[in-house]
Amino acid sequence: MANVCKTFARKLSTTASRNNAVKYLTVIGGGLMGSGIAQVAAQTGHQVILVDQSEDILSKSRANIQKSLQRVIKKKFAEDPKGGEAFLSDTMDRITTQTDAAASVHTIFTSNTSSIPIGDIAVSTQRQDRFGGLHFFNPVPMMKLLEDTPGFIVNRLLVPYMVEAVRLVERGDASTKDVDTAMKLGAGYPMGPFELCDYVGLDTMKFILDGWSKNYPDNPLFQPSELLNKLVSEGKLGAKTGEGFYKYEKK
Repeated sequence: MANVCKTFARKLSTTASRNNAVKYLTVIGGGLMGSGIAQVAAQTGHQVILVDQSEDILSKSRANIQKSLQRVIKKKFAEDPKGGEAFLSDTMDRITTQTDAAASVHTIFTSNTSSIPIGDIAVSTQRQDRFGGLHFFNPVPMMKLLEDTPGFIVNRLLVPYMVEAVRLVERGDASTKDVDTAMKLGAGYPMGPFELCDYVGLDTMKFILDGWSKNYPDNPLFQPSELLNKLVSEGKLGAKTGEGFYKYEKK
């Protein structure tokens, strides 16, 4: 249930299969991405089963989904409190939780991974004809893009961009603050690359980079970063741990 590989199974009923419509969705992993995927699926009328290792994790996932839905309600139901209450109740009622899940023979599997080749995951299921990639972005309820192109576009460009920013600092060309300020003021980006690294998670960044480096050892864009490796080894994984390239107040 690694964060970078939130595999989820879309369970089709017999009727749904005939109509070529997905009605049931199982999301394995109730973390940031998994709970976001469960939320948007439930909002659009799908029956969702959210699966994780313990009831404690799932309880926190439901609480996070409810908080996220409250933000949606503030925007969409500002003038209709009763409508907002109904929206919240209906959406949450479509989400159930389990600590175990079995996939029937007609299940379609997809993975949210942005770094592990889909074929490498599919081969372990012996259902290669029912396995694909759907790359959601964080935070799922806010981001409009969903990629299903082989290899994907965004992370193939974004990860080397962020790692090159790290290399600028490793070489002593600039500070983290200099780089972030330059990209926000000069390129109009809402976040600088180091702010984004901390938001994504340095462990996730390292996982992606290590996989690409192994698969493409001759590509200089994918070479490991000493600074990134050092921070991860020290447990400084970004905003979620209170420190990465920057320090954060723990919530």
